[in-house]
Amino acid sequence: MSKDITPLFETESNVNSKTTHRAWLQGIPGSLHAWILPVILLVIWQIAGSLGWIGPNLLPTPYAIVRQFFRLVVSGEILDHFRISFIRAMLGFVLGGLAGFLLGMSTGLGKIVERTLDPSLQMLRTVPLLSLIPLFILWFGIGEFSKTLMISLGAFFPVYVNTFLGIRSVDIKLFEVSRIFQFSKWQQIHKVIIPAALPNILLGVRLSLGVSWLVLVVAEMMGTSAGIGYMIQDARAYSQTDVVFVGIIIFAIIGKLSDSVVRVLEKRWLRWRDTYTG
Repeated sequence: MSKDITPLFETESNVNSKTTHRAWLQGIPGSLHAWILPVILLVIWQIAGSLGWIGPNLLPTPYAIVRQFFRLVVSGEILDHFRISFIRAMLGFVLGGLAGFLLGMSTGLGKIVERTLDPSLQMLRTVPLLSLIPLFILWFGIGEFSKTLMISLGAFFPVYVNTFLGIRSVDIKLFEVSRIFQFSKWQQIHKVIIPAALPNILLGVRLSLGVSWLVLVVAEMMGTSAGIGYMIQDARAYSQTDVVFVGIIIFAIIGKLSDSVVRVLEKRWLRWRDTYTG
């Protein structure tokens, strides 16, 4: 009898504990749940810096970083750097993403194109992008074209691979239905193939945006006079750690906003999917 009662009480205790945790979370709006951990870390960080446990040259306090950010905004310096970086990143992303989409469609739809083109692209994809920097400098110099081309190359492969995978993952039954309705080749592509492959394509776009911002930092550190990456490099040379953190935070915010825009498009364009949401 006691063996049956003990697990019962333990189970009820666990249930009550879980209910308490859920009640605590339910007291906070769902949109603020993602801010709980960052706020706790910022508070600990500020306290540690204010008490002198961490040197300001090593890790400035959040207050010092925010103060430096507003100083750069008021002076207009950060806006000029951001405008230049944004143009570089978006131009490289558009060129690389468009090329990745078109080649991904070509290799996904045509077996001959896949056999002749895909092996070379997959081999090039495994080459570390940073190892190509000396060649880019030798071939194209350190001007805007070299930086844009490097960002395009980084943005190309996520879109290419996911577009190819999305097309090859389309259910063969959809093609059979399209043949029954006597769809033309163009109708099959834009009414069947692209909508069915759209989840993978949008995933490639999200990854490509992230890579574009990562490559931008490297591109702007290899010889330029403007941009967020240049601002970080210049601040590092003068041991201005707070400015370095300002640049890092800007990249993080812009990357998150870019990803959020694509996620909004996913929710709007992929409403027809019936998938597990957690």
